[in-house]
Amino acid sequence: MSARRTALHAGAAGLGRLVRAQPIDQVPLGGMVDLPGRGSTYVTDSAAPGTPDADSGKPAVILLHSVTTTGQLCWYPSIPALAEHFRVITLDQRWHGRGILSDEFHLDDCADDVAALADVLGLDRFAVAGFSMGGGVAQLVAHRHADRTSAMVLCSTGPFFSGHPDSERTPGRGETIFTRFTHKQQPKLVVPTNHAALDDLSVPPGVWGARQFRSTPFSRYRRLNDGLNEFDSRDWLDTLQTPTAVCISTRDRTVAPSRQQLLVDGIPGARRFDIDAGHACCVMQPGKFVPTFVEACRSVVPAKATPTLP
Repeated sequence: MSARRTALHAGAAGLGRLVRAQPIDQVPLGGMVDLPGRGSTYVTDSAAPGTPDADSGKPAVILLHSVTTTGQLCWYPSIPALAEHFRVITLDQRWHGRGILSDEFHLDDCADDVAALADVLGLDRFAVAGFSMGGGVAQLVAHRHADRTSAMVLCSTGPFFSGHPDSERTPGRGETIFTRFTHKQQPKLVVPTNHAALDDLSVPPGVWGARQFRSTPFSRYRRLNDGLNEFDSRDWLDTLQTPTAVCISTRDRTVAPSRQQLLVDGIPGARRFDIDAGHACCVMQPGKFVPTFVEACRSVVPAKATPTLP
């Protein structure tokens, strides 16, 4: 087995060990939702019909996950605490998990998927919160759908994902922070996933976590890298008027804190919240991440839900 393939297997196994530390009994389950003209994706909604929050009127927060994860895997430690205050929605972004598999992968399309999901759910306005790659998508939602974005929370992310220094601007194909994880070369290994098994919470947490992780096949990683590399919001950050909180993982070795700070400096009125943790703290260090994340959401998300679409 090649060194690259061995490293990727080890990464999946390591994720499984880490997930074992977190119980999965409160992982939200959802279903496939059709976004007209775009495709279908897997969605969870704390206010789905038949749930205790179905008619709560809580403001909606749409959670956007990191690269190679899923809505459930990235956010399941945060959802119970966040759902005490908000209607919490996740989706598998395109090319991930049970998300839309289009001809190309672009973060602009991911952002438009969010607005399309809000249409289906009857949400006129909504908040977005994104972790790592999801933070880039959240910025694009606020940029492309400003009239509908009530608030934004950005976590362990930056205004671009290029692997070059913060002072350089190199859009297009090339290295990103993601290629450091994938060792630059795209392995041919594809791990088939039984999607029906992704909702089986009777298995050990490590098995569930590995299934979620593997639901985004390694064969998609090169295309994901290209999509990340073309994103750069620095030219329009100062035009965003959305109330924003930025959760900075101060021990992050994937997205440097200095790059995360660019969001605080660039978005008018953005508030900084420090988390003494590394990257992937949303799953690996939830004890540090979740309380600060919930505080950040409560600081910018309107206290009352806005009227739904007619």
